[in-house]
Amino acid sequence: MTLSVPSLSLLFPLITVLVCALLSPSTSDTNSLVYVGCSQFKYSVGSSYESSINNLLTSLVNSANSAPYNNFTMTGSTAEDTVSGFYQCRGDLSPSSCFSCVSKAVSQLGTFCVKSTGGAVQLQGCLMKYDNTTFLGVEDKSVLFKRCGPMVGYATDLMTRHDAVLGYIGTDDGTYKPYRFSASGSVQAEAQCVQDLNQGECQDCMTEAIRQLKTECGGAKWGNMFLAKCYARFWDGGDPSGGRNGSDKEEETQKTVIILVVLIVAAAVVTVLLSLFQALTCQKAKGGK
Repeated sequence: MTLSVPSLSLLFPLITVLVCALLSPSTSDTNSLVYVGCSQFKYSVGSSYESSINNLLTSLVNSANSAPYNNFTMTGSTAEDTVSGFYQCRGDLSPSSCFSCVSKAVSQLGTFCVKSTGGAVQLQGCLMKYDNTTFLGVEDKSVLFKRCGPMVGYATDLMTRHDAVLGYIGTDDGTYKPYRFSASGSVQAEAQCVQDLNQGECQDCMTEAIRQLKTECGGAKWGNMFLAKCYARFWDGGDPSGGRNGSDKEEETQKTVIILVVLIVAAAVVTVLLSLFQALTCQKAKGGK
């Protein structure tokens, strides 16, 4: 798994995000976490900016009941208090699933981005972002998250099908299609751009996502490539959200256990060292009397 920071304004809580991504029960769960990023800048509790954010997030959640995408801008008492945001649900979600996903995204932002002036969270079924900088309608092809399944090699029928489905969703027929899906046998692929982009920008972003997906995960059983304003992914099997099943899930469980064991051991070592340090400090203090 690789996480990269698109700008200095977003800082990723790496350990927490890595563990949460691995512990998500199944990639078929549209509300499971993919990545989250938070601005390093904080607002004051009770400020006009806090009020603008609360109004923005409420408007985004309410809108998700009836539309798969929307954006809002809330004007504060000053230009610095103005905040914009959007949500984008996966193109195959029902209105109720979209609402559920956006509501979960807001709760994730509340957990990870406490008092942050900006934040972005990608769940399996939706993306949400808010900030006081200009980003609506701006194309951004920064890589935020990429992940590849086990390698199966290139000279296989599976790879031929991968190329076919990725080629289909990457084809520009001159029409605006922010969500695309293709299947060839058990192999499936999808791509989506945020709908604040125009047709040309959307196609450009998807093309780049697919290019990087092929480069990074070309010989893998499944792969995910999330850019700031679009994503592309492919998988083999019935899981429409990332392709982990069977032995892949077992592999991920093993990785999760290893990470948790490392974290627990590290915490234990730190505790022991702190105890030894305190004991030595006390002994020195007594000896000095």
